[in-house]
Amino acid sequence: MERQASWWEPGDWNGFFGLGTNVLVNLLVLTGLLKFVIGIPDEVLFGTILPAVGLMLFLGNVYYSWMAMRLSAKEGRSDVTALPSGPSVPHMFFVVFAIMLPIKASNGWQAAWQAGMIWVFVEGIVLFACAHIAPSIRRITPRAALLGTLAGISITFISMRPAFEIAETPIIGLVCLAIILAAWFGKIRYPGNVPGGLVAIAVGTILAWLSYVFGWGFGGMNPDAVSGSVANIGFSFAWFEIGNLIEGWQFLALVAVTAIPFGVYDFIEAMDNVESASAAGDEYSEREAISAEGVISLFGTLLGSPFANAVYIGHPGWKSIGGRVGYSLATGVMVLVLTWLSIVPLILAIVPVVAIIPILLYIGALIGAQAFQETPKNHAPAIVLALVPNLAAWAKVQIDGALGAAGTNAAAVGLDKMAQNGVLYNGLEVLAGGAVVTGLLWGSMAVLLIERKAMAAGHVAIAAAVLTFFGFIHGSAVAVNVSPLVTISYVIVGVLFYGMSKMATEEEASPGAAE
Repeated sequence: MERQASWWEPGDWNGFFGLGTNVLVNLLVLTGLLKFVIGIPDEVLFGTILPAVGLMLFLGNVYYSWMAMRLSAKEGRSDVTALPSGPSVPHMFFVVFAIMLPIKASNGWQAAWQAGMIWVFVEGIVLFACAHIAPSIRRITPRAALLGTLAGISITFISMRPAFEIAETPIIGLVCLAIILAAWFGKIRYPGNVPGGLVAIAVGTILAWLSYVFGWGFGGMNPDAVSGSVANIGFSFAWFEIGNLIEGWQFLALVAVTAIPFGVYDFIEAMDNVESASAAGDEYSEREAISAEGVISLFGTLLGSPFANAVYIGHPGWKSIGGRVGYSLATGVMVLVLTWLSIVPLILAIVPVVAIIPILLYIGALIGAQAFQETPKNHAPAIVLALVPNLAAWAKVQIDGALGAAGTNAAAVGLDKMAQNGVLYNGLEVLAGGAVVTGLLWGSMAVLLIERKAMAAGHVAIAAAVLTFFGFIHGSAVAVNVSPLVTISYVIVGVLFYGMSKMATEEEASPGAAE
């Protein structure tokens, strides 16, 4: 008997404490970036920007919940899981450190905020425009390339920092990770069927406060921060900030060169996530999902948000632990309440972040595994190749961060000196530019060669040459003739593949091939 999904299932508790805490962590991070890096005053941060971000995220989760209900009604299934969404993590750091921070240095925090808004506005337009070609791109792109690129993101930008934080505070981090893995991988049921994510957060919080009481030296809890956060609770709602957005147009030329390629990046990542959901059994319209992402991000900028909304990694993970429709909707409501009532600082003061982040490590492991589980075995090498550019992008971020903390940069240290010590920074920089798209192209070429389609692989190589020429890959900004040697190299590779398409393969050349 066909049955449509309901708005809430028991498994949605697991999904909510997973996705909800994931989004909460990112919300805390972006709050810290705006407050301590850009120096935005509390009255603007908690009274304008966070309410705008909260409404944007709420609308995203509501829309994707509605998409799930429609898919359930269409297919007569009750096990449909909504696409997860939240603030785009890579963009949070890029827009703060590469766009807002330099402008703050010369023009002040308000101009930095305005530039961030216009950056996301341009990116949202690019994303919406790209949504209309998404079905064609997805149809011709091998699944191994799509999921391999996604695995690269999940292993690096999703998993590595949580793993490091767990290692720094192991009594909380490892214990909470064990609780989550036992519940979500091992299917262990806790007393009263309490969700594993909630158990982990509760245990981690108790350990952190016990550490404060007995002076054990970990957890970082402070009662004064709690009382101060309680005093600041109040109501703020989002409203249009058209004036600040218009003021941001003076920075259009400056931000467009990076906003355009990041829009393409967002498009590819969203398409990867829709493909991931498809592999888990839920076939959503990539055009609708990506268009909604772009439109909701644009609406957020009108309200004052300098951050983008994004379809998140992790759909198969939330589906596997019982998340359906309600987990996404509940996450949206939670974010709206936390941001409109200024409760975010209170949560940050009560709950240690290290108790929450093991959830990200779970998602990273699941998405990395999916790339190999949901593709043909002989495509495994293509998945590994698709991973590599994202590994380079992550490594570059780590090196840049370390050098920045020391008050220097790669150019000042000297690329030759770095190379002598085993750090090939120039190669990292080239490979890191547009890593998501590069991974998609490398994975596609490998799959096509495995499937004996050298001519098609040549087409991909020529496409890579065009994208390189204009700086969409292997470059930091859109321009002309950004990486000429790399462009020429891709052209040569394309010509080689075209020539190879006329050559016999080993199977065709063997004696048995003619029988």
